[in-house]
Amino acid sequence: MKYTTATLLALACCSAHAQSNVAIYGVVDAGLVLERGTPAGNTSNVSSGVASGSRLGFKGTEDLGNGLSAGFVVESGFGIDTGASGQGGLTFGRQSFVSLSSNTLGTISAGRQYSPYYKLLRDIGDPFSDGLAGQAPNLMVPNRRMDNSLVYASPTLAGWSAGLAYSAGEVAGDMTRKRALSGAINYEQGPLNVGLAHFRRESATAAQHAYNTLLAARYKLGNYTLHAAFADNRGMGTVGGGGTSLLAGGGSGTITTATTVITNATVGTPGASSRDVVLGLCANFGPHSFAGSVVQHLDRSPANQDARQYGVAYLYALSKRTDLYTAFARINGRNGAPFTVGNATDDGKGHSAFNLGLRHLL
Repeated sequence: MKYTTATLLALACCSAHAQSNVAIYGVVDAGLVLERGTPAGNTSNVSSGVASGSRLGFKGTEDLGNGLSAGFVVESGFGIDTGASGQGGLTFGRQSFVSLSSNTLGTISAGRQYSPYYKLLRDIGDPFSDGLAGQAPNLMVPNRRMDNSLVYASPTLAGWSAGLAYSAGEVAGDMTRKRALSGAINYEQGPLNVGLAHFRRESATAAQHAYNTLLAARYKLGNYTLHAAFADNRGMGTVGGGGTSLLAGGGSGTITTATTVITNATVGTPGASSRDVVLGLCANFGPHSFAGSVVQHLDRSPANQDARQYGVAYLYALSKRTDLYTAFARINGRNGAPFTVGNATDDGKGHSAFNLGLRHLL
């Protein structure tokens, strides 16, 4: 095959601008989980993804020139204990999206992605970062992932940044059914990081909606980090603990699993209202890390199913990529509050749980 000089120059020009790279990453996490107060009595399990969900992912970027770049992430969850796929058997159930980024305008991405609301809770409000027995989502709605979503993330300007997400319900004849929207604004300057987020989802069958509003803050003081969060929840009847994600645009309007129901109210039912408060502390001394938190769930519905969780954890870093961990949490509930102590992958079945395990980052 013959190439003209012009063709060769064009190919050389494209290769100079379109530099790309692909990385393989992941987490392998396995631990012992001892639960107390389950319906079947005390249990002990060898579980996967206790501190962080076990996963294998691929991500890449391509430099398009002029401050633009394209990227993608596909991430599959699995159970190291059985080898089974996570997230209900989805091939890339943790994340799967493609993105276009500008150095000055920000990033827009499309696919299955984490909501801005969840990122604020995980990264700022929850000292357990949505893992181990003491995680805040045992009592709070995390709103983790959004199917069929478009997400915009702004660049950071003078410490300020913002994110906006839209999840299409894809219900024929009515664009509002199963639709979800989420947004967040964040300010980080020095040791302070504070943010405000909102999440709204529509029912699949009726003109009902639910929303959660979250205010979270984190402050670093030497070796210590203080965490605090407050959430207001209205017209909601579900909470996703452990590995259960509330999939906007991908589920029914009512979830009645015993371990995930706050009240028996469906999404949007008047009276399904609650507030959550998180107070926590993390400390780091060389390879030693400690975390502790108190999470209070205040049920404002007639059921009055208040609950309070106490959690503590200790992690020892064997290297930059490998650590040992142990954690304990207990939930005290009122009037039959159905909350259970889960972890990064499992919802849990009891009112208290002890974790001991090993986590390795690929």
